[in-house]
Amino acid sequence: MTVDWTALDAELAIWRTEGLHLPIWWRDDDAIAPTAALDRLAALAEDLSLPVHIAVIPEHAEPALAAYSKDRPLIRPLVHGWQHISHAPDGAKKAEFGHPRPDAAHELAQALNRMQQLFGDDLLPIFVPPWNRLDDGLLPVLADAGYVGVSTYLPRDNRIAAPGLVQINTHIDPIFWRGTRSLVPPDTLIADITKQLQDRRKGLTDPQEPLGFLTHHLVHDEDIWGFTHACLARLLDGGAVPAQMTELP
Repeated sequence: MTVDWTALDAELAIWRTEGLHLPIWWRDDDAIAPTAALDRLAALAEDLSLPVHIAVIPEHAEPALAAYSKDRPLIRPLVHGWQHISHAPDGAKKAEFGHPRPDAAHELAQALNRMQQLFGDDLLPIFVPPWNRLDDGLLPVLADAGYVGVSTYLPRDNRIAAPGLVQINTHIDPIFWRGTRSLVPPDTLIADITKQLQDRRKGLTDPQEPLGFLTHHLVHDEDIWGFTHACLARLLDGGAVPAQMTELP
């Protein structure tokens, strides 16, 4: 697969010339157990020297995953919903916590408790709502339950989503979910990443928010794996640095 990185390389060169700081982070969703795909994800993180933050589904998480991550310091668990099932009304887009419902607060607390029991101090108490959709009314509920962060998709409007709760989103998703479910055309991805960096540089979006790369290791094909490695390596070689996620909030 041939990828033309010219536009991205040129934008990264501007960032370096202007002495701009580009923190990046990597989130990978839907982990529940050690698998061959997770082995590959962990190996990629090691090769890049970049932590990968795995969003784990609490209800389905296996104890073996906690043991697996404990031996791999570059794998850092987050909380991914509760059961990863949709409670959206008929006709609405899928969401587990995207609409008000009476048992949502209990499930959010239950999810954090289950993950703390499994992962202990290795857990970063950041909530990742399935399908990246979250009812805004649950933001203070997350903070009250003990979460310190929340992560969805696209540039954040505010760093503080609720008192004590930091918003830290993802911005790049290489999977063509509504099409082939393989790799988004690379030219489209490069143009989008470049535009996002330009918007940050111009102050149109928050330049302090770490640039988030989003993957789903269980459904990757070779093109997705290849682009993920090449893109993250390009960003790091171009001056980006791993975000210090453990310093939240």
